[in-house]
Amino acid sequence: MIRRVFVANRGEIAVRIIRAAHDLGVEAVAVFSEADAHAKHVRLADVAIGLAGSPREVHLDGTRLAEAAVATGCDAVHPGYGFLSEDAAFATRCADADLVFIGPAPDSMRVAGDKASARRVMAEIGVPVVPGTLDAVASAAEAAREATRIGYPVLLKARAGGGGRGMSLVRSERDIAGAFEVASAEARSAFSDGGLYVERYLPDIRHVEVQVLGDDFGGLVHVGERECTIQRRHQKVLEECPAPSISNETRAALHAAALAAAKAVEYKSAGTVEFIIDNETEEFFFIEMNTRIQVEHPVTEVVTGIDLVAEQFAIADQRPLSFDQDSVRFTGHAIECRITAEDPKRGFLPSPGTITRYMPPGGPGIRVDDFCRPGDEVTTHFDSLIAKVIAHGENRDVAIARMRRALREFDVVGVDTNAVMQDEILSSPQFQTGRFGTGFLSDMGYA
Repeated sequence: MIRRVFVANRGEIAVRIIRAAHDLGVEAVAVFSEADAHAKHVRLADVAIGLAGSPREVHLDGTRLAEAAVATGCDAVHPGYGFLSEDAAFATRCADADLVFIGPAPDSMRVAGDKASARRVMAEIGVPVVPGTLDAVASAAEAAREATRIGYPVLLKARAGGGGRGMSLVRSERDIAGAFEVASAEARSAFSDGGLYVERYLPDIRHVEVQVLGDDFGGLVHVGERECTIQRRHQKVLEECPAPSISNETRAALHAAALAAAKAVEYKSAGTVEFIIDNETEEFFFIEMNTRIQVEHPVTEVVTGIDLVAEQFAIADQRPLSFDQDSVRFTGHAIECRITAEDPKRGFLPSPGTITRYMPPGGPGIRVDDFCRPGDEVTTHFDSLIAKVIAHGENRDVAIARMRRALREFDVVGVDTNAVMQDEILSSPQFQTGRFGTGFLSDMGYA
């Protein structure tokens, strides 16, 4: 039995993991840099350990984190999302230190987390992939040859990581060499891997992902899909469960493809299989698999009543899933708005500062996952996310109405936020029809 977990993360996901651990009777140990010494996850943990160095050095040094977990008497590590959550070397390092890694096996992470290898596996088992290279290209010259073969415009995409980092849209041959160098450098900085692959660019698409879980006893289930189409610079802004305006046939095919993908990599833990859907034809294509819990997992939790983080603990503890496919039930509709400290009107410029007033919303159907209180400082060291607001209702219209009410209630002073933009999205007639593409925010004038 896992008795004490080291939470190798920060912010709202660290708070979420600590709360799940406490619900299960498991003690939680937090880690922090000087920038987070007074953070909420530090206050909620049973034990907190500070490490010297910059925030980046603290949260990306797998050796030090594993050593800190051992030093604080932990028998497990939960990596959350971001940082080292999809780093197979960190998972291996934890195992070498006799620490249970709450996530998939390193081999599954290596195959599924490398976009090029994952594309190759999916193509072999018949899951549709976007036309492009099945392996990373070795140079800008090779990228140019492949782009000519595929046909412009193309996307250069990092084979490791996600979140739009290491990604570049290239519309002509004259731009590809420079784009390759920039994207490779960004991927190397973000993921310590500059490898890129080339993929055809599809202009009018939506982004839908399927939540899967697998255990050590042959259990493998999907827990429905999430709509993640509303994005800025390839970063998700708003998510929904279930995805609106796709046919039941497409929905069932997505679920089947996600299960096939998870089975192919022998996946055991919570993971997400991501697809793009052509808005004109409703054809879908695999794009990547995220081998971790997702930022947007709460919308699935409130619609199904399943605690995904608790299931991660159970799987890591070598216990079977608490449910099977036939017992999954979907109730109503949920929407999540990511509230970030940035100014959408100024190109999403970060808005660091000290929060002087913080009053999150509440009431029927509202859940808030956050880590803030008055006096907390929002710095440029980390992602600008400060809270996630989740609205649940018996249908999509009710969820939209509750979210708009919650956004009006949310009172944050000291930093700029994107709450007004989120309300503009929700009030848009196009959004309310449920039919939109990844260019939605650009069409609204947000660059």
